[in-house]
Amino acid sequence: MPAAPADLRALAEALLARTLPKAEWTHEAHLGATLYLLAARPDLDLDRDMPGIIRSYNEAVGTANTDAGGYHETLTRFYLLLLRAVLADAPPESSVDTVFKDLLASPAADRAFPLRYYSRELLFSVAARRAFVAPDLQAFDFTPARR
Repeated sequence: MPAAPADLRALAEALLARTLPKAEWTHEAHLGATLYLLAARPDLDLDRDMPGIIRSYNEAVGTANTDAGGYHETLTRFYLLLLRAVLADAPPESSVDTVFKDLLASPAADRAFPLRYYSRELLFSVAARRAFVAPDLQAFDFTPARR
């Protein structure tokens, strides 16, 4: 597994500013930035704002948002739901850094985790990239909380 980002705040702010180097936009960075934004940026409505944040970041680093690459609506919605559940389940005194470290040590941090709920064919379909699609293998077994 690649190294975890050391400073979640700096990571999230670099994402927002579109200054994060493309090579640093790893799966772990996606998780850490989103977790930080959910926990520490109540001024953002991530259900509304995250698609634009990701699309504009992709464009800034030369990644095209197409039917085959770039922004993926179902994965974005999946991780917003999952990370809200992770935050809701954490002890109230936990820092976002502690929650992130615990997340990285859990099965939920595995890149293949969404495939517990989605077939590969559905998850990587054009329809799932363009709009949220419900899982076809099993219902989500985590309870998202709005945060």
